[in-house]
Amino acid sequence: MKIMSVDLGKARTGVAISDESESFAFPNCVITEYNEERLILSLCKKADELGAQLIVVGYPKNMDGSEGSRAKECALIAEKIKNISGKEVVLWDERCTTLSAHTVLSMNNVKSKKRKASVDAVAAVMILEDYLNFRKDKTI
Repeated sequence: MKIMSVDLGKARTGVAISDESESFAFPNCVITEYNEERLILSLCKKADELGAQLIVVGYPKNMDGSEGSRAKECALIAEKIKNISGKEVVLWDERCTTLSAHTVLSMNNVKSKKRKASVDAVAAVMILEDYLNFRKDKTI
């Protein structure tokens, strides 16, 4: 099954997609959208275009595991995506993914301007890879 992941941001939202065998996660795009309703519609359309059957939405918990205001916002957006798309939506802990994505891009000598354009898609890949590993471990 193809699984799409989303790293929600206030301005830029990263999207990644798995292969059919759920073995690999690939960056797909970064959607620049400030309007929540248009963003949700864009994400639902993207899921259909990519043939995703499941959508994983990054859930930015606080470092102590508690749910802050941004996590609550993401949960509400995830619920709207589920209602509009009709697809299963899962919230997935994304603590430190954006920081890790910046580190990976920096270590690969991606310049600051290009890094800003791609960091959200890389963070979406990290969220998806973590979720795919969880699914794989769950079936063993």
